[in-house]
Amino acid sequence: MTNPVLIEVLRGAVVESAHRGAVAVFDADGKVLWELGDTARPVFPRSAVKAIQALPLVESGAAEAFGFGDRELALACASHSGELAHVELAQAMLAKAGLDKTALECGAHWPSSHEATIALARAGGAPNALHNNCSGKHSGFLCTCVHAGIAHRGYVKASHALQEMVRDAMQAVTGAAHDVDRCGTDGCSIPTYAVPLRSFALGFARMATGVGFEPVRTKAARRLLAACMAEPFLVAGTGRADVALMQAAPGRIFVKTGAEGVYCAALPELGLGIALKCDDGAGRAAEVMIAAVLAKLLRSDTALAAKLIEQTNPAIESRIGTKVGALRPTAAFS
Repeated sequence: MTNPVLIEVLRGAVVESAHRGAVAVFDADGKVLWELGDTARPVFPRSAVKAIQALPLVESGAAEAFGFGDRELALACASHSGELAHVELAQAMLAKAGLDKTALECGAHWPSSHEATIALARAGGAPNALHNNCSGKHSGFLCTCVHAGIAHRGYVKASHALQEMVRDAMQAVTGAAHDVDRCGTDGCSIPTYAVPLRSFALGFARMATGVGFEPVRTKAARRLLAACMAEPFLVAGTGRADVALMQAAPGRIFVKTGAEGVYCAALPELGLGIALKCDDGAGRAAEVMIAAVLAKLLRSDTALAAKLIEQTNPAIESRIGTKVGALRPTAAFS
């Protein structure tokens, strides 16, 4: 099945590029509310499922034991920009468990925030693992290990007890088997599993509602989503699409991007979960896709829908700041 064109890129009035993709919107009982394209095709969710991967942090009692609030839980679900607030909070989380940056096995890279990179370089610094966009998630992993009495060395390996906890949570929440033959390695070195796109939509509907969960998981899931919605900057960073979308309706929209054009989202008030994939992996197209989906699902709130629609037509500018084009969703979202 060939997925439909969902996003067009205009230069002037001419379509210069087009992005195909798939979208799944499910409720927590597994009912399909809306689908576009092949949602049965397995995809790697990458960082879009960090809120599910953080369930052991809360369910194990580690988050409570270390006194973690919204800020720490949001960072545990984050793909942050490496800004100072992100780095300092990850460092503080590790310190609560008696660890430091040397325990992190996610690798180092320069901050994705241009301003943060300039500031670090200007100060004569070099990036370390705390600047990795996944350092919050990994700090949460390490805190879980310490609290549970699990030796943390090698915690990124699929065979490690921590990753078995994460895989069990992913399977239970999404209802999809996470098999070794569909296992890859994410950019931060942990396992990532390709399962049908629709499974992630179902999973986030369950995260938002607790349907099918035991009370402990229901509480943990809602706590994590609420933390992300309360602290969107810590989930992403300055100028990021995830922040703008969650700030458009505080406490009502949860969204999380993943590499290669993936997005997962939840609308707690509607009990819906959303998952989408831009076929060519373009992040800019995926951002327009998720904004268009949210605008469609929340169209009864005309003021909010208008805010979201604004984010479905980002401008393309020349080097001197002149608008020369834009992205737009196709009629598939009508």
